[in-house]
Amino acid sequence: MGLHKILKIVAFALAIIGAIFALMIMAGDEESAQSMSGNILYVAYAVLAIVLALVLIFVLKGLFAGNIKKTLITVGAFLAVILISYGISSGTDLNLKPFIDKGADITESTSKTVGAGLIAFYILAFLAIASMLYGGAKKIFNK
Repeated sequence: MGLHKILKIVAFALAIIGAIFALMIMAGDEESAQSMSGNILYVAYAVLAIVLALVLIFVLKGLFAGNIKKTLITVGAFLAVILISYGISSGTDLNLKPFIDKGADITESTSKTVGAGLIAFYILAFLAIASMLYGGAKKIFNK
């Protein structure tokens, strides 16, 4: 039996369990719905754990089956973008007093991390768009 069939059977079984819990919640009263909602969360946690494990397995399998040098260069480039964006982000370009007054636990470190994430997103989005434009232009001019 192939891995694909096993995964389909596991997904089908989890879907049936989730549907049974959902029907039990809908058919019961409010107290039973509140007590059963915890069971739905356990099913969701199980599905999440299975998906994360499978993603990790297939990523590692693909990593060692393919060209590991190219993969490590790509991961290094991604980490470089993250480090550059963290270095560029200041964390002081936002007035934190209104957030602190509302009870939000926001510090300059939090602001710097969020800013770094935004800058990294902008850099990666620009690179993705530029690579699509480059590929399209290369296709047009090579005809």
